[in-house]
Amino acid sequence: MDTELIVLGTASAMPVRERHFSACALRYGGDLLLFDCGEGTQYQLLRAGLKGPRLKAVFITHLHGDHWFGLPGLFSSLSLLRFAGTLTLVGPEGLSRALFAIPGLEPDRLPFGVEVVEPAPGFGACTVLETPAYRVRAGELMHGVFCAGYRFEENPRPGTLDVAQARALGVTDVRAFRALKAGQAVVATTGRVVDPGMVVGPEKPGRSFAYVTDTRPCAGGRSLAAGVDLFYHEATFGQDHLARALETHHATAREAAEVARDAGARRLLLGHFSARYPTPEPLVEEARAVFENTEAAEELKPYLLETVPASPEHAPRPDPIFRTSAP
Repeated sequence: MDTELIVLGTASAMPVRERHFSACALRYGGDLLLFDCGEGTQYQLLRAGLKGPRLKAVFITHLHGDHWFGLPGLFSSLSLLRFAGTLTLVGPEGLSRALFAIPGLEPDRLPFGVEVVEPAPGFGACTVLETPAYRVRAGELMHGVFCAGYRFEENPRPGTLDVAQARALGVTDVRAFRALKAGQAVVATTGRVVDPGMVVGPEKPGRSFAYVTDTRPCAGGRSLAAGVDLFYHEATFGQDHLARALETHHATAREAAEVARDAGARRLLLGHFSARYPTPEPLVEEARAVFENTEAAEELKPYLLETVPASPEHAPRPDPIFRTSAP
């Protein structure tokens, strides 16, 4: 099953003609997970060919408008489409109160259910969504207001079934093949019990993605990114504007690369660019001096989520535990 990340917006707080406000969509089978929902996100979903009714959950990092002001429009459109499922809404304490105070978006007027999960300051880390196939964890970041980052983790996948070997042992029924793949022993046509370990290879590690934005470098961000296959981290400024990054509780491109390096991430996508940068190329160059496998996120470009074998240079430097203090 292909899993793709589609970055919908790479701008920071100020509007820029060529960039949209923060939002990333992760497509996993029939599920669509949305990380942040800045103004105009529903238009970007349309441009990307992503269908709102497939939304499983929305994860909001914090209550600055460029990260959640697209929610009222998105909810309104879902209502007009008569979406009838249940949507999980994860975000800071107070998000649902602000959203549901908007006329027409009161929970009893929506045709769909909303399951609200609102971590409060000091929560540290927790699982905010869990399905049979994957889970999403939240970790507290370090911004001027309460802010959370998120990590998507796919469960380990079954190993490859050696069909030829299974047939040689007398397994011929397709239902038996499925059972073996699912980890269940079967009885072959010869009467022999065939154990999955005889014909199924080792489990494949699940794929992972971390979304960390609007934060100073911190242990919470490193923990979310520990060993992750694809890591999205803000790079609002370059090192030449470090003082401004400190003042606004943001990160530079170099600092994002240091987080990726120290966490043992495999691949780094930079985003949340300040309007002062007409192109993110200087930021990418700065980050690559620390972490080579870096690129600027391109809006509407699908990024395939792939498991990359670990190598020594991708080993996490610190012990990745969830903390909220500065490194």
